[in-house]
Amino acid sequence: MENSMTMRTELQDSFFHAMFSGVTCPYLVLEVRRDWLVRDTICQLQLKSPADLRKQLKVRFVGEDGIDEGGVQKEFFQLLVREIFDEKYGMFYNNTDSNMCWFSPEPESDALYMQEMRLVGMVLGLAVYNSVILNIHFPHALYKKLLGVPVYLNDLLQLDPSLYSSLIKILHTFSPEEIESCDQTFEVSYKQNGQHQTYQLIPNGSTYKLSFDNKIEFVNSYVDFIFNSSCESQFEVFRDGFLDIVGSSFAMNLSPLELELIICGSSDLDFDTLDKYAVYDGGYKRDTPVVEYFWNIVKNFSIELKKQLLFFTTGSDRVPIGGLAKMKFVIVKNGTDSLRLPTSHTCFNALLLPEYESESKLKERLITAINNSEGFGMM
Repeated sequence: MENSMTMRTELQDSFFHAMFSGVTCPYLVLEVRRDWLVRDTICQLQLKSPADLRKQLKVRFVGEDGIDEGGVQKEFFQLLVREIFDEKYGMFYNNTDSNMCWFSPEPESDALYMQEMRLVGMVLGLAVYNSVILNIHFPHALYKKLLGVPVYLNDLLQLDPSLYSSLIKILHTFSPEEIESCDQTFEVSYKQNGQHQTYQLIPNGSTYKLSFDNKIEFVNSYVDFIFNSSCESQFEVFRDGFLDIVGSSFAMNLSPLELELIICGSSDLDFDTLDKYAVYDGGYKRDTPVVEYFWNIVKNFSIELKKQLLFFTTGSDRVPIGGLAKMKFVIVKNGTDSLRLPTSHTCFNALLLPEYESESKLKERLITAINNSEGFGMM
């Protein structure tokens, strides 16, 4: 996309300007401790100038050797996103029906919380600037809001299909008598830190009963609560953090779908293309029997299994802009036939595959590995 090319040009300009103007480092360098990942990242980003934030990111984990050639950076984003979106932080909740994340309603908005929320926005911005696909599950409504595009009832379907269905029934299915029998007021409940709370959709909403005549007002107010009033303060700092990195002029030239694709990639899993551009190491070649077995198996996987394999190997079930041709997918020989399962190095998109003696054994081992990939086999 043209906007992506513009971003690439800005990165190159920043690099060469730094090289020839006496600046000691043309990169945004972060040195973080694994046990203090969120805090260290917040503290260091706060000290950086806007110009520094728009340099190519290099990450070093304190006490560990190695130059960041992309693998460390990718691991940094994976670990940071996993920690930030953990529900123990209370910043986001996960809808179990849709597996989508959204801002927790009316949290304890102290200064530290707001710093962390701003960091989440900056992480999205840094991912855009460094072409890193993030394994996050926001609904399309998030990208609309980032670009100032209004959200409506239909946007709720992706986030909360059950609530969407209930509101649709109120609007289009229920008779006046059925709505009356709901005994619903303009007060709604939600959970905050495991505790049930209530919110007045309008002033004195607890005394204002839902009826056939005011059902449109009720539905519109409920949707506005979910997407706007319940998360207004935290979304503002989140958006500020994102725009600190990418800049409003760049963001506003994108559509919400384009922005989502840049951050999260696409879901177009063309495994023929993945096969064509795959790389082999450790002695494997494309015509090695176990490699032939592998492609025969995975090209016949269901969409869900293909997504699981991609997540197992790369840390994300999404595809970067430009498709799987842009992903350096590596199959590495990991010993001879054994009882071991395949493993992976997600930082390098590498699948470590023992040289199994039969296609059936490979299929059984591979499916076992990817079905148990959360916290197992991924490094």
